Order: sequence, then structure tokens, then C-alpha cells
Amino acid sequence: MSTLNPGKKLRGAVIGYGFISGKGHIPAYLERAKSKGDVEIVAVADISEGRRAEAARVLPGVRVYSDYESLLAKEKGNLDFVDISTPPCDHARIAHAAFDAGLHVLCEKPLTTTLDEAASLLKHAQESKRVIFPCHNYKHAPVVKTIREIIASGRIGKVTSLTLSTYRNTHAKGVTEWNTNWRREKKYSGGGIAMDHGSHTFYLTFDWLGAYPTAVTAKMTNLSQYDTEDNFSCVLTFPTGVAHAHLTWTAGVRKVIYTVQGDRGAITVDDDDLQLAVMESTGGPDVAQGAVKWNVEKQVIQSNWMDASHVSWFNSMFDQFAECISKGEWVGKEAKESYLCIQLITTAYRSAADGCRELPLATDVRL
Repeated sequence: MSTLNPGKKLRGAVIGYGFISGKGHIPAYLERAKSKGDVEIVAVADISEGRRAEAARVLPGVRVYSDYESLLAKEKGNLDFVDISTPPCDHARIAHAAFDAGLHVLCEKPLTTTLDEAASLLKHAQESKRVIFPCHNYKHAPVVKTIREIIASGRIGKVTSLTLSTYRNTHAKGVTEWNTNWRREKKYSGGGIAMDHGSHTFYLTFDWLGAYPTAVTAKMTNLSQYDTEDNFSCVLTFPTGVAHAHLTWTAGVRKVIYTVQGDRGAITVDDDDLQLAVMESTGGPDVAQGAVKWNVEKQVIQSNWMDASHVSWFNSMFDQFAECISKGEWVGKEAKESYLCIQLITTAYRSAADGCRELPLATDVRL
């Protein structure tokens, strides 16, 4: 079972060896094992025979199981944590079983597909004294870290509004050995692009506006034959400002575009390209008459947005997970924000279904 000894090597099992595990998590774990020596993946579970074979090839000596129940039954005494990388429909069930086995949980987003499931998981983590930690990896993109640093520096003043747009020309495809289009089937995914990408967008708005939203109005459409939305837009009302978000799987390009507006300047991000405009007064009486000028700085911050595995961001995120284990933060800030993301997504779905009616949001975590 897990202990919290500083410097202890964390032994983990990966449950679900699909695209994000194979291209993202496992390569990151292997690199970290070489560079820091503080983690080891000792077991993998996947329902696909082909994926189990691939895991055995990539991780010589790893113990491979056809389901998470068998893995936990045999391995719980050899483990500190599980990494849940299955489709969202299974997250809650597997995480509960891991807590029952005395293990910490790192879980892909969205944490769950319903608010009740999210509340139950956080409560179980607290009662079990085991960490629940979501993969909110966009926070660890170098350009996003730079945005946070600029806001904290005060250079653009008080942030008052945001726009966040995520453009994709298709949904992220799964591995060919199982169901490559599972993200478009609600029984597996829990929803469409809002469920898949919404968490990334929403936890960034929490950070940049320094608060949690109190209301949402949303609209979504579906241009496909699937039972999930492929276009989603919403407006979030915060005590500190407003955020507009647009997510699409039908764009002609793969890209993120973010703008952060402050009362003394603004940040614009187009993938790795960041522009910072800072306002300077010229002493005149009227902005329209040239009383203000902007000093503009441009920089390129390599963040590998085109790599859908986001493997280069994983190490920084795992540092946070390991720190939560070390400190005994069973339900920390990231976990609570994962709950608020699920609340926001599910409430936005209700808003869209009800003629884009604005609906209130709670700003606390109700367990």
C-alpha cells in the first residue's frame, strides 16, 4: 500500500492502454523513470488483446491484465496509484475500486460524466485518505504557464474578459484495435466536444479570472451522424468578469486561440505565438485622441500543440500529483475544479437544450 515517505518511488498501474496512454502517459513515465527514478509502471490493464500485446512489447516485464478487477485483485499490494485512461464512462467505477484497494488515482479528464459521480468520487477520496487528481494538462503547456506569469505580474492590470477558442478538424481518434470513434458515442464519452474539451477550457478561465463562474448560457449543434455535439459555444459570468468559449470539431485547422483582456493591456495567443500589449498613457485626456499607446511584445513559446498526446506537458503535471500524495492533499484544488468543470459542462448542456437559457452555477464543491 502507499505511504507518503519523501523520495519514495511511486509504483503505478495504467488502466486503459489506448492512444493517450500509448503516446502520452507511458512515454512520459519511461522518461521520468530514467531522469528522476521516482516512478515505475508495473502493470497495465486493457480489454483489447491487441493493446495488451502492445503494452507488453513497449514495457518488457510489465504484468498485463484483461480487466481492471483482475489487476487490482493481484496487484494492489504492489501499487501506490492507478492511472485511469479509459473512456469517461468507466472512470468513476474504476476510481472507486482503486480507493477501496487503498490506492491513489490519477484520472484522465473529464473526471466523470455526471455531477453525482464526481461528488461521490471526491467524497470517497477524502474518506479513504487517497488522492484523486485529474489530468488537467493544459495548465502545463509552456505558453499557458507564460500567460499565468504575465497575469500575476500585473502588467495587464485586472483581467476582465476572456475568449478561448479550440479548433479541431475532427474528434480525436482512438486506437484502431478497439473503437476509434468512441468519443462520438455518448454511452462511452458522456457527450461531445464540450465533454471532451470543455474541462481544458473551463479550468483555464478559473485561473485567469481568479474566480469561479456563477452562470452559463450555451448553444451547441451537431453536423454529424453521431449522437454527440461537434460545435459548442458558451458565455460564462464570473464575479470578476466574463468569458466566451467556442469549441469545434468541424474546423479547417487544428489550433487554439486565446485572448486575455485586462484594464491595462491584453494577451493574445495563437498556438505558440504570444503577443503582449501593455497600455501606456501619453498624458492626453482621451483615448480616441491618442491619450494611450500600446507597447507590443511578441514571442514564440514552443508548446507542441500539434502533438495530441501532450507528452511534453505530463512531467510537470505528475509533479503536482506526487506533491499531493506527499502532502496528503486527498481532494486538492485540481480535484475540486474537476468537479466544477463537470457541473459547468452538464449545466451548459441543460442551457443549450432549453433555448440557451442562462442557468446558475454553484461556486463551491458540494459533497
